[in-house]
Amino acid sequence: MIRVLLVEDQTLVRQGIRELLGTLPDIQLAGEAADGIEAMEALERVAADVVLLDVRMPRLSGVDMLERLHKEKKPCPPAVLLTTFDDDEALLKGLRFGARGYLLKDVSVDRLAEAIRAVASGRTMIRPAITERVERAVDQAPPRFESAGLPDPLTKRELEVLRLMAGGFSNREIADSLEASEGTIKNHISTILSKLGVRDRTRAVLKGIDLGHI
Repeated sequence: MIRVLLVEDQTLVRQGIRELLGTLPDIQLAGEAADGIEAMEALERVAADVVLLDVRMPRLSGVDMLERLHKEKKPCPPAVLLTTFDDDEALLKGLRFGARGYLLKDVSVDRLAEAIRAVASGRTMIRPAITERVERAVDQAPPRFESAGLPDPLTKRELEVLRLMAGGFSNREIADSLEASEGTIKNHISTILSKLGVRDRTRAVLKGIDLGHI
């Protein structure tokens, strides 16, 4: 059973998500909080496997809460950020401080469950928010790539870079998010293109989607 701490300041939204979680047999609500301050207090008494965390809240936002926990070196279960609109700045900052997923609040129950299960198992779930632009291109793309395993798998850092590439972020933005130099990111991208056997960033993202990396 995956235990979830729900952090959302709007009562109706929180109630709706609570009801959605109640329909999932392998996921249960472990606790609720209305802002980042309450959430930090709840984490000290609630055993949660995943935190569903609203991006914008009074007193302490979800992203600011992750930043505070990071700076204070306090543990936090993997977090899925929730927002009502695409917010690249919040996504980048959230990833920098440990967020593992990013969803719009109008997400379906199936996608919500998929995200919770993904981050609970150690994977990331940023695809629904950041690859909308890429998915439009997929519909017009040539036939799909073979889904065979890569002879030379991408490293964890290369996967992080690839996922941010999927969001259309620049090398500088990726570097800032991952706290690396722009030169290092350029080297990672060159290696990614080589490992995936493609010529440019768009084809790398398309192949990454087909291989299940994004």
